[in-house]
Amino acid sequence: MAHDHAHAASPGRRRIAVALTITVIILAAEVVGSIITGSLALLVDAAHMLTDAGGLAIALLAATLVNRPPTAKRTWGFERAEVLGATAQAAILLAVGVFVVIEAVQRLFDPPQIDGGQLIVFGVIGLVGNVASILILATSRAKNMNLRAAFLEVVNDALGSVAVIVAAIVIATTGFQLADAIAAILIGALILPRAVMLLRDATSVLLESTPKGLDLEAVRDHLLEVKHVQSVHDLHVSQIATGMPVLTAHVVVDDECFHDGHAPRMLDILQKCVAEHFAVQIEHSTFQLETASHGDHEHPTHN
Repeated sequence: MAHDHAHAASPGRRRIAVALTITVIILAAEVVGSIITGSLALLVDAAHMLTDAGGLAIALLAATLVNRPPTAKRTWGFERAEVLGATAQAAILLAVGVFVVIEAVQRLFDPPQIDGGQLIVFGVIGLVGNVASILILATSRAKNMNLRAAFLEVVNDALGSVAVIVAAIVIATTGFQLADAIAAILIGALILPRAVMLLRDATSVLLESTPKGLDLEAVRDHLLEVKHVQSVHDLHVSQIATGMPVLTAHVVVDDECFHDGHAPRMLDILQKCVAEHFAVQIEHSTFQLETASHGDHEHPTHN
């Protein structure tokens, strides 16, 4: 069965571009605000925005590359650009989260004087821009891992802006200067778990792990239920990109299938089996049909 691996269009590319533009504008405002107010929380949020701008730029590049068609050199095209982009964004978020926590803890012992009123203004500016980016990306975030990473970037930014605003209100009303460092720690605590989860999912794809929601042994058992199938070995299921699982397997069938012309029909049945039976639909499948005696010629590690 032949497949066209290229996507007709990369979803969300325009949305990512708009979100990137908004992020850069907020970044510039927060840098100015951190200089004026001396706020660590705002400076940390600005640093977070800087890495998020880089992350969204990576997401935009990945979304552009995915549109390129397969070639003889890259038979899957640039489908993996999505996963590489998500991995880079996750690594950036993780680094920022660690930096935020370390810097904030140091500030707990030596808090600077901060003008809470000015801090509120810049916090609100950041939040308004973040909410706009969230609304832009929300409807397309589930389409692939790259868009999910971009959405997480702007959600983390919004949470950071909320923390800045709360800290500003506390400082303005009570004079409690440690609120700024505490807000920075909370921003870091929000970043780290999401970064770890995204990095885990991306590296799982890069390591060609079995896709989530698919039981490999259940696949094997289902194939064995097909008439004329004797055994299944060298069964592998991995994922090229979001929504693109691929399966390869060696299937030992009755010798008569190669004599009565039934082998092509067997191939159709097996491919339909994995494409329709499981929650994770596997449209890209490759089966090698074998006789029982063929196993004598294969490498002993095949199973």
